[in-house]
Amino acid sequence: MSSPVLTNYDHGIRARNSLWGIFFLMGIVSMGWVPRIPEIKEDIGLTNSQLGAVFIGSTLGAVIGAQLAGRMIHSFGTKKVISFAVFVMPLGLIGMGLAQTFLELFAALFVMGLGYANMDISSNTQAVEIEEILAKRWMVSFHGMWSSGAFATTVLGASIAHFASPRENLIAVGVGAFILFLPLSQFLLPATLDNHSGGEEETSAKIPLFAQSTRSLWWIGFGLLGGMIAEGSASDWGAILLKDSMGISKGLNAAAFASFSLAMIVSRFSGDWALEKFGPAAIVRIGGYGGAIIWGASMAIAIPLSDSHPLPAFIIINLGFIAAGLGIGPMFPAFMLAASKLPGIAPGVALARVGVIGIAGYFIGPTVTGLLADLFTLPIAMAYPVLLLAMAGAFSKVIKS
Repeated sequence: MSSPVLTNYDHGIRARNSLWGIFFLMGIVSMGWVPRIPEIKEDIGLTNSQLGAVFIGSTLGAVIGAQLAGRMIHSFGTKKVISFAVFVMPLGLIGMGLAQTFLELFAALFVMGLGYANMDISSNTQAVEIEEILAKRWMVSFHGMWSSGAFATTVLGASIAHFASPRENLIAVGVGAFILFLPLSQFLLPATLDNHSGGEEETSAKIPLFAQSTRSLWWIGFGLLGGMIAEGSASDWGAILLKDSMGISKGLNAAAFASFSLAMIVSRFSGDWALEKFGPAAIVRIGGYGGAIIWGASMAIAIPLSDSHPLPAFIIINLGFIAAGLGIGPMFPAFMLAASKLPGIAPGVALARVGVIGIAGYFIGPTVTGLLADLFTLPIAMAYPVLLLAMAGAFSKVIKS
């Protein structure tokens, strides 16, 4: 008995469901080490600036991966690039769990950055094509699944912190995610349907780095840069801020990122509706300005208050991270959608060009925050991502609704 022939719509539905799972696992793997960062920092004996410097490994990997991703997507299709990345990302997380020195952690983060950039850009490119086939917005909900995975891995890491080492935690998550990634990647859109099998759009893939035609890409990229710097700093320094600056104990200090992730889940699962109703420019503008003001104010109030009133301070700081998560949540999909719609540029190449700027910001942000923390203090250093979040709001004007 022959198998039923799938229509393009059937392929779109199947790919959408698989991509939800892939984004969920991306969040789990990429954020798997976040609740254990304070322990890893202490075990290896890193200062704030050294921890910031080790993030350069993931930055280099991400920049190289994002540059490769656009060409690879255009030549081979998104499905094959995702199938490659499902091997690399878990390998990076396992390496982070095994790392015992600065250089070993640096190398593992490089592998993670390389895999993440390829996975991120190819998955977002696939998401654009799924929206075209299904004639409905799904982009922000995909990113909602990423945030759900990030939240789940944060809760897991915090809940087992007292009886499982970071090594056991990260290796288990890496192996488990790899096993789940493999079947999901088989049901994505084939190259014949994702418009990235090479050939017809070859000329649009060869866009210049600096030209009048690419100016809009750079402005969109700079807007995304601000939001991603804020997201990266909130993710990687939130637990350390609560531990070192407020005296919050192991496990509970992961609450900042958990609150941040939960807020991103809410904003992203409601984001497709919000984008339709208010438009992406308004969502980015309100999220950038509002998130920055509330986040910055919460840290300015909660950190000095934590010595005398720890519980109110704990609540206030988490409210600030919630505001940041609500503001940042729709930014990545909004800026990436704007890039994918630019005329005359292959979507995979546009997403790769903008994505390399945004992903670099995601990884560079924590590095700069760490350097500033050693020069001044971590609470003062956190003003940097707050200001960059406001900058992202200002760049909302480059998004065409």
